[in-house]
Amino acid sequence: MQLRIFTEPQMGATYDDLLAVARRTEETGFDAFFRSDHYLTMGGNGLPGPTDAWVTLGALARETSRIRLGTLVTSATFRLPGPLAISVAQVDRMSGGRVELGIGAGWFEAEHRAYGVPFPETRERFERLEEQVAIISGLWRTPVGETFDFDGAHYQLSGSPALPKPAQDGGVPILIGGHGAKRTPRLAARYAAEFNVPFASADDNARLFAGVRGACEEAGRDPASLVYSSAVTVCVGRDDAEVARRAAAIGRTPGEWRPSDVAGTPAQVVATLGRYAEAGAERAYLQVLDLADLDHLDLIAAEVAPQLA
Repeated sequence: MQLRIFTEPQMGATYDDLLAVARRTEETGFDAFFRSDHYLTMGGNGLPGPTDAWVTLGALARETSRIRLGTLVTSATFRLPGPLAISVAQVDRMSGGRVELGIGAGWFEAEHRAYGVPFPETRERFERLEEQVAIISGLWRTPVGETFDFDGAHYQLSGSPALPKPAQDGGVPILIGGHGAKRTPRLAARYAAEFNVPFASADDNARLFAGVRGACEEAGRDPASLVYSSAVTVCVGRDDAEVARRAAAIGRTPGEWRPSDVAGTPAQVVATLGRYAEAGAERAYLQVLDLADLDHLDLIAAEVAPQLA
């Protein structure tokens, strides 16, 4: 199982905090650094305030050299598809082809109200997501010298030069995820390089992965051509006392873990991640909530990752 580090900076982090985590992620051998795309905290005061996902990743593209960089996930409500395709392609160029785009319909109504972003009802948000993914992938696939047109219910493009192109051949890999039973699997089967289940039990991951594999078969796509991944919250300690200390720092209580918490000693965490692997996860996004605790990354890299390689 491949391990990636995933951060939630809207809960309270500066760019310098994120840079420190990204650098340690690279130094300790993890595959990637991902961040959420949110503009409002879900608890606490969120000080010093949010950072923009793609501004952050553009800067990190120049400050790192190996790790992959991406969002889990960009909200389709935040940006128009054409400018988003330009931004992501530019960051991919800046990174030398190390970027991935996680994208979803958006769900956090309060942050939309707080910053004046329209928040349509669920059906329209998903319709907009579908059109955005079609547009973004279409722009990246359009050969240089040709133009791209799109006539949708929500977005229309005419004569777009479809520039710039990402550094990666075929465009930036698109990640789609969620708990939906029908529309999300179909969308992933059509456009995604990776399907992610966010914060669910191993059993739920197995069920949702099966749904995506079925959607691929219906669409005539090889289900093995997708990467299947899980997002989980991680809390690892060398002993019970260290586990308890790290749990307290992120508002958790040992013995009262959430279904998607991967917590305990390294041996316990390896066993839990093993259950996700058995469910079909090839990759795990480890949500680290205490961004000041870089020793946590060192411990996971030294005592968990080698046992899952």
